Amino acid sequence: MDHNPDDDRQVADERRSLLGLAAMALIVGAATGCVGAIFRLLLAHADRLRDAMIAWAHGHAVWGFLIVIGACAVATLVAAWMVRKFSPHASGSGIPHVEAVLREEIPPAPFGLVPVKFFGGILAIGSGLALGREGPTVQMGAGIAVLAARASRLCWADSRVLLAAGAGAGLATAFNAPIAGLVFVLEELVQKFEHRVAVAALAALATAIPVARLLLGDAPDFHIGPLSYPGAESAPLFLTLGGIAGLLAVAYNRTLLATIAVRDRFAGLPIELRAGLIGASVGMLAWFAPELVGGGDQITQWALIGHESVGVLVFAFLIRFGLGALSYAAGTPGGLFAPLLVLGAQSGLLFGMACHLAFPALSIQSEAFALVGMAALFTGIVRAPVTGIVLVAEMTGNVTMLLPMLGACFMAMLLPMLLGNAPIYDSLREHTLRLERKIRQR
Repeated sequence: MDHNPDDDRQVADERRSLLGLAAMALIVGAATGCVGAIFRLLLAHADRLRDAMIAWAHGHAVWGFLIVIGACAVATLVAAWMVRKFSPHASGSGIPHVEAVLREEIPPAPFGLVPVKFFGGILAIGSGLALGREGPTVQMGAGIAVLAARASRLCWADSRVLLAAGAGAGLATAFNAPIAGLVFVLEELVQKFEHRVAVAALAALATAIPVARLLLGDAPDFHIGPLSYPGAESAPLFLTLGGIAGLLAVAYNRTLLATIAVRDRFAGLPIELRAGLIGASVGMLAWFAPELVGGGDQITQWALIGHESVGVLVFAFLIRFGLGALSYAAGTPGGLFAPLLVLGAQSGLLFGMACHLAFPALSIQSEAFALVGMAALFTGIVRAPVTGIVLVAEMTGNVTMLLPMLGACFMAMLLPMLLGNAPIYDSLREHTLRLERKIRQR
């Protein structure tokens, strides 16, 4: 058989292309890590500023109450105005938009999305909305990748790979969880293993996390005490927790979509007004219970150390359940992951407390159920079980509960599928596509 020189040239071109793509992914990862870390630092500063303002306002009675409500309303209103005026696709999580771009259902957004996501996210989450930082960082990472791809004049196939890698770097930076970032790209974004995507994602993560840790440190996001390996007799309890998480996931998905539908029915009102009213209601809650607003990392931490009493925990869970859906309906930048981890930890801790009372002979650690509940509820809502398990393990630095998480995530994924409930990002992606059609009709 004759040797074809064209084949050798094609292989050489593919290798050069892969090498160039890997080099670009290293740059995109470093930029995403830097932007994501600064975003996290500014969000932490915004939280401290909000708490200080509320503490000061409590010394000024009625005027202080009005100032808190007004400040939260204005911050949310401005964030919604930025989205409407400069980048409509910066609304909400951003992950559904990234998925739609990767599926070639819509074109990538202009780079103007990145500053809108950055500053709008700080205003919205900083004002107290129950939204996560990961959605903005994922979409900003994808936006940085799109800019780099256009500057390098990459073909769409390589641009797509770089976009996925940048998005994964964004998630990893948001939670200081590099392996979860890689799994998220393959399991949720592209939903299959692609060698070029894996190489680019690994390259982006290899620079994103070191850069981010220079600014944020390398400690896990959450701290949890030593946990014993659970015995076989506790396996049914973790399966039951998974089933409860699956039902809660269905309820949460339906509540979130119903809240968005109600918001859309008032399309005649300016989006800024709707967002401002939601911000004002969050400000009112912040006046009475400042610890319940915002992204919720502190609430998750309290659950992981078993800090709350049952009564307080039930009240906080119900408030956060409704607040998450209401906050997302504001149409400002902000993600879903962090608020879901709050609800998962709270529901798991409640179940663990109940099991501790019902089965005292089992030496149950309620905090272990809080940790497993985080992965289970995430799985039920997003349907990305490996991402959920790895994410929780990395964020807590704990691997002793991997087997219970497997069982709980199995049940949390099974029940919503049997009930015909779609993964939340599939539903939100359909909403994104409808938004794109409206934008094109203008």
